[in-house]
Amino acid sequence: MKLYNLSLSGNCYKVRLFAALAGIDVDIVDVDFLGGEHKRPPLIDLNPWGEIPVLVDGDVVLRDSQAILVYLARKYAGESWLPGDPAGMAEVVQWLSTAANEVQNGPASARLIDKFGYSLDKADTLRRAARILPLLEGRLARHPWLALGRPSIADCAVFPYVALAPEGGVDLTPYPAILAWIERVKGLPGFLSMPGV
Repeated sequence: MKLYNLSLSGNCYKVRLFAALAGIDVDIVDVDFLGGEHKRPPLIDLNPWGEIPVLVDGDVVLRDSQAILVYLARKYAGESWLPGDPAGMAEVVQWLSTAANEVQNGPASARLIDKFGYSLDKADTLRRAARILPLLEGRLARHPWLALGRPSIADCAVFPYVALAPEGGVDLTPYPAILAWIERVKGLPGFLSMPGV
């Protein structure tokens, strides 16, 4: 099984983090992103969207970090990280949507601007961060984990770009429950870090 990866990508990190926590063996293939390797064959043939991560597991080829998390959890990690019952699965999936929407368009996009020079609306990313972080804080003030009362792929999906928020000029000090959750995630057996975390 191969993961086409960029070490500074929070979306790639979600997959690496989950694989490490769940003890799933994945061969990491680093992509020359600045050289445009992801826009040329063979990668563009695997993912016509021209994005990473891309997971290849035999005949299965997947793009999108949230989809990859679901696949790995259901195929290799049993019920513990993504339950099969409808209510439990939905509880986790709602956080995958939050990671792909509010977190991606808030703290993650602010980081793209500050760290990588993307031409995005910084004020908008900060407004979005200011909306999602208090909601996360409220959830984590009442629950140790985002879903199910235990670590799940919900935490793996949301964690990277929240933990990396300071790289986008987003201050986490007003959010003690988020900071405590970041430390809980870091304390999980098998935890794998990345630059900035």
